[in-house]
Order: sequence, then structure tokens, then C-alpha cells
Amino acid sequence: MTLWFNQAMLRIRSLLRQPLTPFRCFFGMIRPGLMTMLLVLMLATACAPQATDTPFRPPTRPAPTQMLATTTPIPAIHTSIPTPTVTATPTEGPCTNNLEFIQDVTIPDGTNIQRGATIDKQWLVSNSGTCNWDNTYRLKWIGGDPLGADQEQMLFPARAGTQATLRINFTAPNTEGTYQSAWQAYGPDGTAFGDPVYMQIIVTP
Repeated sequence: MTLWFNQAMLRIRSLLRQPLTPFRCFFGMIRPGLMTMLLVLMLATACAPQATDTPFRPPTRPAPTQMLATTTPIPAIHTSIPTPTVTATPTEGPCTNNLEFIQDVTIPDGTNIQRGATIDKQWLVSNSGTCNWDNTYRLKWIGGDPLGADQEQMLFPARAGTQATLRINFTAPNTEGTYQSAWQAYGPDGTAFGDPVYMQIIVTP
């Protein structure tokens, strides 16, 4: 404001220093009262509060409305537990008996034996059935000559699927010649089963 007032005073002084003109004469005529008024107006204008320019503010764009996320319910998953199937175990039926001849362990067929000699005969067999042989199984004489042995012997015990050695003690006859003795296995019910076993000897002097 001071700078503006000084510039105004300089302009008035320059007008007063110019040569007389009709305007200047008029200004000189009115100088005593007008000068005072002009000064008062200038001072009033200078002292008047300057209007402050309001800065331009662009219109504020309304914030977009945000959609709230919708919670989607998660469906319940029902897992079905399979019911275990109980399989009935079939009841085992009665076992089966069987005997297979494998080989002669002692006294091969056609062996020469002296009269009255003791004979230790052994056969290797297999219990090829599903029944276990116990003390109720028997080995019975079925043909030829019993050669001094009991006609019914206890069958050697053996579990199913295993091998066993059958043994009978014989006595050679006092008469020379060829002799045979045949034997068969029997189950507890008295039924014969499996291969028969036998022995053949030649009695010599």
C-alpha cells in the first residue's frame, strides 16, 4: 500500500510542475479543496481492505459407492462313511485223509534175508491230506504174509502236509522163498485211505 501511495503522489507533483494549461488552471483553481479530497480518497482507497481472491476449487467427485462383499455361505459337505461289509467265514468242512508213498528207506524189494532174521522195514510217506494223523490212525495188514508182525499197527503221527516214516519189525520165515507183506492206512472211522505200502524179500539158507 505504501508503494502505491508514493506513486500517486509522484503523479500529482508531475502535474503541478507542467506549464499552465486550461486544465492546470482549472486544477489550480480547485487545488485548495480538491487536492484535499483527492488525498482523502486515495488514502481511503489505499486503506480499504483488499478483496482476497478465493482460489478456484474444482468440484469434488463423489467417491464411488463400494459394494460390500456378500458372504456366500459354504455348503456343508457330508461325507458318507461306508458301512463295512462283514463277510461270513465259511465253516470248514470235515478234513480229508490221504497218504502218498515216496520211497523205501530200508530193505528194498528183492532183498535177500536169512531164515529167522529180524527185519526192520521203513517207508517214507507223505500226509497229503488235510487231516492230522494222531493216535487214532492205524496201519493194518491187508495182504501177503504178516511175517510175525501184529496185523494192526499205530500209524506214525504226522500233521497235514508233512512227511513221516512208517516202521514195522518183521521176522523172516524159516522156509526159503519169496515173501510179500502189504499194509494200508485207516482213519478213525475205519475207512482205508492213501497208497498201500508193502515189502518183498527173498529168504535164503
